[in-house]
Amino acid sequence: MTDSYQMFPSVVTAVEQLTPLIKRFTFKRKDGENYPEFTGGSHIIVKMNDKLSNAYSLMSNAQDLSTYQVCVRKDVEGKGGSVFMHDHCTEDFTLEISSPKNLFELAPTGEKHILIAGGIGITPFLPQMDELAARGAVYELHYAFRSPEHAALLEDLKQGSHGANVFTYIDSEGSKLDLNALIGSQPQGTHVYVCGPKPMIDAVVDTCNQNRMRDEYIHWEQFASSAPENGEAFTVILAKSGQRIEVMADQTILQAIESLNVDVECLCREGVCGTCETAILQGEAEHFDQYLDDDEKASQQSMMICVSRAKGKEITLDL
Repeated sequence: MTDSYQMFPSVVTAVEQLTPLIKRFTFKRKDGENYPEFTGGSHIIVKMNDKLSNAYSLMSNAQDLSTYQVCVRKDVEGKGGSVFMHDHCTEDFTLEISSPKNLFELAPTGEKHILIAGGIGITPFLPQMDELAARGAVYELHYAFRSPEHAALLEDLKQGSHGANVFTYIDSEGSKLDLNALIGSQPQGTHVYVCGPKPMIDAVVDTCNQNRMRDEYIHWEQFASSAPENGEAFTVILAKSGQRIEVMADQTILQAIESLNVDVECLCREGVCGTCETAILQGEAEHFDQYLDDDEKASQQSMMICVSRAKGKEITLDL
């Protein structure tokens, strides 16, 4: 079962508009202490109020823990967190920041490291490149975006110490990333990492598989649920009360439970943070989270009720 996050009352100290849709936010702890240490690829949960909280990749300098930084892309079709951040989180706004967790770690060794970013997916790679450079590792960043005005942090990347390792692909200028050529030309022992829109992640993973890369050399992260918008309806039995709850095709288990005023902790609602992990007592889950690894999912011992569903008509949970 997951460990709980530690939450730190914090204040927004700076807000920068990087692109028409992306803002960079800097946070500082209200007590003046440093935030916990983190490694490249870590994320935090930003809790804006009692109803809104989102997971964001840390993009700040891992050597300077006096502040944390994240980039937020405004998504008007999302669940409201990014819109709230853009519209209400100005300087001096107070919120809560979680301790970091890393589900997107760099491999400790490797012949080479290829980082592939799409749009806002650039953020986890900033501290990762610092980490790789400090190791003396061989690495490249391949960054694809729609048009120059949507290239968050591009000038910082090109002018900084990583400039020679950065390759860009601009859709509006007809520049396309040829995944097969890129991945197929890498030496054996290369690790491939991808963060960005789901179609890009799927394409990178498929290309890696076509080039017979082993699973342990393929790494990806996306802070969005992979669950279908509509699934089959099923029944959840809460073992502690014996209550039977019908989960509709367009509902999550969490939503169905909350509609009956049953309180369950969940910070991200995207299958990322792990706070809603719940033990399965009977039945099997169809897993859509990014928190559990493949072995944990296959064991059918627990599930993330914010995104995962029952495989059959009924599932009993330790609630």
